[in-house]
Amino acid sequence: MPPVDTLQGLVEHLGPRLGLRWLTPVPDQPLALLSSDSSAGAAQSLVGSLNCIHPNRLQVLGLAEIHHLADLSRAAGRDIVERLFAAQPAAVIFAQDIDPPPGFFARAEQSGTPLLSSPRAEEEIVDRLQYFLTYALAERTTLHGVFLDVLGMGVLLMGDPGIGKSELALEMVVRGHRLIADDAPEVARIGPETLEGSCPELLRDFLEVRGLGVLNVRAMFGEGALQRREQLNLIVNMRSFDGDALAQMDRLRGSLSTRTILGVSVPEVTLPVAPGRNLAVLLETAVRNQILRLRGYDAGVDLIDRQSRSIDENARCLTPTPFV
Repeated sequence: MPPVDTLQGLVEHLGPRLGLRWLTPVPDQPLALLSSDSSAGAAQSLVGSLNCIHPNRLQVLGLAEIHHLADLSRAAGRDIVERLFAAQPAAVIFAQDIDPPPGFFARAEQSGTPLLSSPRAEEEIVDRLQYFLTYALAERTTLHGVFLDVLGMGVLLMGDPGIGKSELALEMVVRGHRLIADDAPEVARIGPETLEGSCPELLRDFLEVRGLGVLNVRAMFGEGALQRREQLNLIVNMRSFDGDALAQMDRLRGSLSTRTILGVSVPEVTLPVAPGRNLAVLLETAVRNQILRLRGYDAGVDLIDRQSRSIDENARCLTPTPFV
């Protein structure tokens, strides 16, 4: 199957759902959906209705655009069509099985621009293409760790090899949480401040636990123990600490920080790993605490405020009343 970042791959994946068909011959070489010219690509959105000022890589023409072209003078209509193809779109798609107006096939052949047709309405074509391309062309990276759904939050366990990430993940699954990916979760930036993690197809369902080998979580715990994808909301960095290092941690705010992935800042907490600590309970608590932070509540700030109010009240009580 062609890669999804090409026009041929797009038609292969969405063709049956949108009824896409080629009006011109299928290009011999893969046609990239992203422009190779970085300056041109920055000015182009991926898909949209007819736009000659900020041209789209995939231009969709519906009845409104065709009627608009028909209402123009011949010279004005010809100018818009020439500007449309001069922008070098990846393709021009005609909605509702519209027959291309005269001149389109000639300009398409001259510029090497494919023409496609769909029986769907223009709005549906644009919506489905935008949704599909958001995921298909998202910037991606692969991280080392275990990705879980804990209480509806996407949590990435990170740490040195052998520190116990997979063992903790297994205990979380036993407690009713869900595994998304072990060892090599794939993270994609699907929005300006949104990262989404998923599992590569090859590793789906599997969890490696030292001493037990590779486990099939679906076969052992059922469909409910797995999830396909989730937004990345929290990173939990598992680290070994000796007694002195553990004592030096901030006792009010813990180790809250951020880590930047694909240009997006993700909250990160450090989970000390030491004998006798119930890591599953601590992980659940860290997630609940992050949920409270997202709702605007911080227990450390609350305690500091309460102490400040108490000090002020005691100071007022100890201030002597002046004699009149």
